[in-house]
Amino acid sequence: MGDHHAELTGLLREWLPRQRWFAGKGRSGGGLRIRHDVMVFEPLRLLVVDVDYDHGPSDHYQVPVVIRSDAPFGHEGFLIGESAGGLVYDGLHDPDGSSALLSFLRRSTHRDGLVAEALEPLDILPAHAVGAEQSNTSIVYGDAYILKVFRRLWPGVNPDLEVTRALAEAGSTHVARPVAWYSGRVDGTPTTFGFLQEYLRSGTEGWRLALASVRDLYAEADLHADEVGGDFAAEAERLGTATAEVHADLARTLPTRPATADALRSLVTYLHGRLDAAVEAVAELRPFEAAIRKSYDEVTGASAQAVHPRPFQRLHGDLHLGQVLRVDSGWVLFDFEGEPVRPVADRVGLESPLRDVAGMLRSFDYAARSMLLERGDEPSLAYRAQEWADRNREAFCRGYGAAAGRDPRADAVVLRAFELDKAVYEILYEARHRPGWIGIPLSSVERLTRSSPSAG
Repeated sequence: MGDHHAELTGLLREWLPRQRWFAGKGRSGGGLRIRHDVMVFEPLRLLVVDVDYDHGPSDHYQVPVVIRSDAPFGHEGFLIGESAGGLVYDGLHDPDGSSALLSFLRRSTHRDGLVAEALEPLDILPAHAVGAEQSNTSIVYGDAYILKVFRRLWPGVNPDLEVTRALAEAGSTHVARPVAWYSGRVDGTPTTFGFLQEYLRSGTEGWRLALASVRDLYAEADLHADEVGGDFAAEAERLGTATAEVHADLARTLPTRPATADALRSLVTYLHGRLDAAVEAVAELRPFEAAIRKSYDEVTGASAQAVHPRPFQRLHGDLHLGQVLRVDSGWVLFDFEGEPVRPVADRVGLESPLRDVAGMLRSFDYAARSMLLERGDEPSLAYRAQEWADRNREAFCRGYGAAAGRDPRADAVVLRAFELDKAVYEILYEARHRPGWIGIPLSSVERLTRSSPSAG
């Protein structure tokens, strides 16, 4: 096993940094070792891999592999490398490997430190991987289930599993039914490795629906947003209502705490810390730094505290139009992981529900302005983009307020701070991954810092 692990380690050292979900790009060091090797279910082996750096903590990844003697057609893009034992493939993109993982889940069994738990009998169905995100890969089984495999392992119960189960047990209609999960230990802590849910095949992503609405608006040069056939405002209002109902269910089933002066001061300290890192990394943000900090500091002012009675609670944590599905019965929220770059310990903390509201408001801006990137500098379209964003932001807040009993815009100082924090996060992301998009969050920062917070 030692020689074989040495061989696998060499292959992974080359392959791992090329994966989209690898978080260590640009960090020095990169020593790699296989911590755990489990035959989950023939032919799938699950490797837990540690990556060490010169500075800072190690990262942990799960790499399911299948070793084959042949090279099946269509597998070329998922080859990790060739070993003495055969060709090593990413097991999540191998049909036999992904089927083996479902077989493990349906048995609700233990296997060398891994534990599978299923809430209902599972059918064996054909599988295919549907994509790789920042920290996970998803596999769809027939039309029944979708499995999210957390590639980067943060010690602890993943909030996606915890929050989704809490909502399902509360009877929420705004979440896909949890079905099964598997877990192990990382640094001695029980840790979620993967999570199986009901697959909502008929659902349409909110981002796609919003872009279709924006496209319709741009095509009708003489009409306002409320006059176009694809107007999204009614859906935005329903989405606001659904978000408020999810927050209410979470507040009822999971812990909350008052939004005290100390809690608000801690929040402001955290916001300043996030800004510190972003300003250091992105020069374009520096002209706005003082105004952003002023907005953050206003959160602890007497007027802000007086109008912020909402308790801190568990949230979605990274809410935007790409994290919601429109199904026949209404809106469903998914992917309750929170921001994947934050440690689990941070993501499970209690926060203001206005963070989720701000995330969705930022998403309406993105939907409106992302299509401007394709159209060039057309002032009339920029005006229409802002009109569309404002209309849908207002509708979302109206729907949220009707269900929650308080419009988010009543807490304008705190809401603006969260919008700015989200925009800062977006600027850092775009600078690293999509420099051509950085103008979208930068323009929002400029708008938010030049005006006083107010309703709408």
